[in-house]
Amino acid sequence: MLPQLSGVNIRQTLTQALSFCLVLTTTFMFWKGLSVVTNSPSPIVVVLSGSMEPAFQRGDILFLWNRDVRVKVGDIVVYNVKGRDIPIVHRVVRNHASSKKQLLLTKGDNNAMDDLDLYAHRQYYLDREQEVIGSVKAYVPWVGYVTILLSENVWAKYALLALMGFFQMMQRE
Repeated sequence: MLPQLSGVNIRQTLTQALSFCLVLTTTFMFWKGLSVVTNSPSPIVVVLSGSMEPAFQRGDILFLWNRDVRVKVGDIVVYNVKGRDIPIVHRVVRNHASSKKQLLLTKGDNNAMDDLDLYAHRQYYLDREQEVIGSVKAYVPWVGYVTILLSENVWAKYALLALMGFFQMMQRE
């Protein structure tokens, strides 16, 4: 038997810590599995701006699918542009397809102009294979505000992690 340390059973504490690690690794494996199934490096994204209103509001969670061979005009895609860290959610307004590449021009529903200003310098279209993360297939309204809160307020992120760890350690089985 392991000795007691000031009234706390070491075995129980280690079991709770391992349980917490199991929750984190299970979440990570779920994310990676979803990435493989959807063929997208980021299969779930949160809308961070109002550029797609009224279709999507800030805080909506979007579910992506990237297994379609072609994207059609009118589809809503999420893409990354070189030099920018945050993915952009906009609608395809023009499609230039050749035998090898599919080039797309996008625009936010709530924006007056297309996305040429958002693309990299001297880039006029998005390359479907290189820059598109996926097409939007479903969404859940407002649930993403938790993510926005955690990303905009560092203290909230640490408070949530501390709270999760605290409840995990206080749990008795």
